[in-house]
Parts: sequence; C-alpha cells; structure tokens
Amino acid sequence: MPDYKWRPIEPLAAAERSIDLGDIRPLYDSWHSLQDRLHKASADSLRRFNDRLVRSLSIETGILERLYDLDRGTTEALTLHGFAEDLVSRSSTNIEPSLLIDILRDQEAAIRLVMDCVAKRRELTKGFLHELHVILTKHQETTRAVDQFGNRREIPLRRGAFKEHPNNPERPDGTIHEYCPPVQVDSEVENLVASFKTYDKEDPIIVAAWLHHRFTQIHPYQDGNGRVARALVTLVLLRAKLLPLVIDRDLRIDYLNTLETADNGDLAPLASLFASLEKKAILQALSVDVDAEVARDRSITRAVIDSLAAKVQKRKLAKDEQLRKVNLLALALRAHSRELLETHLSALGRTVSPIGKADIHIMEGGPDRGNEHWYKLDVVESTNKAQTWVNFEEDHYFLKATIRVANIRLVFVASFHHIGRELSGIMEATSFARLEFFEEGNDRVAASERRFPCSLEPFVITWTTEESKIRDAFRKWLDAGLAIAVKEWGDRL
Repeated sequence: MPDYKWRPIEPLAAAERSIDLGDIRPLYDSWHSLQDRLHKASADSLRRFNDRLVRSLSIETGILERLYDLDRGTTEALTLHGFAEDLVSRSSTNIEPSLLIDILRDQEAAIRLVMDCVAKRRELTKGFLHELHVILTKHQETTRAVDQFGNRREIPLRRGAFKEHPNNPERPDGTIHEYCPPVQVDSEVENLVASFKTYDKEDPIIVAAWLHHRFTQIHPYQDGNGRVARALVTLVLLRAKLLPLVIDRDLRIDYLNTLETADNGDLAPLASLFASLEKKAILQALSVDVDAEVARDRSITRAVIDSLAAKVQKRKLAKDEQLRKVNLLALALRAHSRELLETHLSALGRTVSPIGKADIHIMEGGPDRGNEHWYKLDVVESTNKAQTWVNFEEDHYFLKATIRVANIRLVFVASFHHIGRELSGIMEATSFARLEFFEEGNDRVAASERRFPCSLEPFVITWTTEESKIRDAFRKWLDAGLAIAVKEWGDRL
C-alpha cells in the first residue's frame, strides 16, 4: 500500500450530502416527538439513561485510543454506578485504577462540556477545541513524536495547543499516513470551523461523519485527536436533538477501516456506521422501563399509585391511531417480502433440483391471520443483545418461508414488531432461521438446530416512513438476511 499523502480538507460534497442512510431518517422526527413524552413520563429515567450513555462513551473512547484496557464486567459496573475507584480491581485493567478513574472523569467532563456548549448555544471555535483538548488530556503528561532524523522520542504533551512536530503514524506494512503539517494546522482548522457553520440544514449524521473525518485528516494536536473527534460527533448530534453514539471496542477495526475509506474519498461507510449506532441508541432509549426507574426512587405505595396512573395515561396515548399507521407499512413490507421470497426460493429450487425436488412453502403471520403469537420468544431472543424492548401489546406480523430438499429443511422468518415500552409508532424488522433434519423415509423431524440470526441489524420503520423511499433499502436488507440463511442450509446439503 502506498503512503497516504496529506491534502487540504474538502467541504461537504454533493455526493456526500446524498449518502443513503436507509431507514434512520424517519426515526429523527419520531424520536424528537417521543422525547417530550419520555420527559413527561419520567425525566429522571431519561436523564439516567443519558448518564449511562455518556459514561459508556467516556470508557470506550479511551479503549479505542489504547490508553487502557478494561474488562467487560467492570465496564458495566462503572457505566451503571458511576466512576468510583472501589469498583475497579487491579486485575481488571492494565493501568493503576486511580489513574484510570482520573482519565475516565476527564473524558466524561469533556462530554459534559459539549453538552454545556449545546445548551448555551456556543459556537464551534478554535478556543472551544483547545478547551476540549485540555480536559481530555488533563492526566496525560507526555506523548511520542518523531524528530527530524526519524527517531521516536517522548515529549511533553502541550495541552490546548496545536502540534509543533509532525505526527504521521507508520502502518504495520511500513507505509506512512501523512497528516496536516504543523505549519498548515491553524489555517486548516479555520477552514474546518468556517465550513461547519454552513451545514446546520444538512443531515446531522452526515455532518458528524464529515466533521470527524476532516478533523482527523488535520490531526491538529500532538495526541488526543481521536478523542476530540468523537466529542465533536457528540456535539453535532446533541445540537440535532439526537443521542450520543458509542463506538464500542468491538467495532474498532470497522471504525478505523471506515476512516481509511473516507481518506480515499468515500464517506458513506463512516456515515452508515454512525447511523447504525444512533439508531441503536434511540431504540434503547425507547426501551427504558420507566415504571422500574420510578419505583427505584419512591416509596412502594407511592410508586404503585404513580405507576398505575402512568399506565392509564399510556393506554390513553395508545389510542392514538396516527402512530399505528406504521402497521400498514409493516403489512406492505410483509407482502413485498412474500414476493421477494417466492422469487428467490423458486430460483433456489431450480438450482438444487439435481439433488432432489424442492418443497417450498410461504405463509403470512399476524393478527389478520390469527397467529401473531408465533415466534415471540425467537423475536425477544433476537433483540436481547441490542437491549431493546419488543412491545407485543401492539400488533406483530411475520412471514415464514421454508424450503426442503431431501432430509433437510430451512425455515426462514422475517418479523415486524413494535419497539418501546409504550406505543411509539416505531417498528423494526428482524430475520432469523433454523435448520430441521428429518428421519430417513418419513416426515418426522429428527432434530432441529437452534435458531440463528440472519439480520446483522434491524430494519427500522416509523409511522412517517414512506414505503416508496425505503423499498430498495428493505429489499437489500432482506436479500442479505436470506443469503445468510441459504448459505447455512447449503453448507449442510
């Protein structure tokens, strides 16, 4: 791979403005309207959720930078209870627990600064960037630099000041990734800030991806640039009344790859990654158990009374048929799924005909078919990792497709279900499958393999989503899920 040569940052291009983010855009308006409901139902619950999100972001941003390691159990404890040293054992991290807590508090303070900046409508300026950098590096004394002879050495970290030495990293293959030369940094940051001020009408996810990438292209500080860049993403999203997104340690390679793709002129993968994480945060926020949060802070009797009042209010809100328009879209996508699966499974049957005749069946599910209770456990299991709440008090639809050749059958299911503790007007589609093996010579199932997920992430729709605008994206999503199922089936034929 050749060296990456620095070039001046570019403004948001027309092609970048039109990046297809699939199913997230209708979610913006739905989330904005639902925030008011959540505040009224329990402002404390939403605040605690946001606090946990901020702490998770504070932890993961340092892990991405390799400032420290931290095991998952301690991560969960710190996220839930706050940054206390007595929650950290020496064996759970690779640095002193006291230093870890200091760094985590610095990173949390930086996010709080961003939140304060949004609340007070402060502009993004060089001074604000310096302020962020000072907070983020408060407990970092030194960093590495390369001198004029190519030797690496430790130098004092200048907090809140642009770099004086090149900070171009060497890749594992020996090539050099060149960032902005120190002499050009000031003017490049001025250009970045000036361009950003003109993008208040653009899609916030795309602007966040653009700002993050262009800032990292400049790499204006000797160290800490990634942490500042991710804080700037939070700034953009909070200004748009969205939620901070957390780039988990498990996404580190994907995240770095999308940044490198952006270096080569394609911002879409980074924007898509951000959209996926924002969607996850919103769906988790809608799944907060308000009643449980209320009960935590009040007496049992008072909590029961208030919980009952809240439930009565929720039932009243649930009568809002406007939100239930999303069911009509789910029905349309179920019908569209049937057409797609009939086409694909027919073609698949012809492909495997030398092995045996394919027995293909497709059936619809939902309250209109009297079987909406099917696959509820499978749906819940498919959403457990995402920490979202499936609302089965609302209508649930699905499509089941099977194909059997010889003694093995594939069962593929696409489910459409409501998300959130109360009626939100938001549904997601997930897909999963299982393999069934039949006894030789009869139709009795001898064994059924455990269900396996086929959708890497859910497809989200809202009551404001227009079918014509998401049909192609949904087709791609369903194709990808079916491909996973068919490969598992084909490997066992």
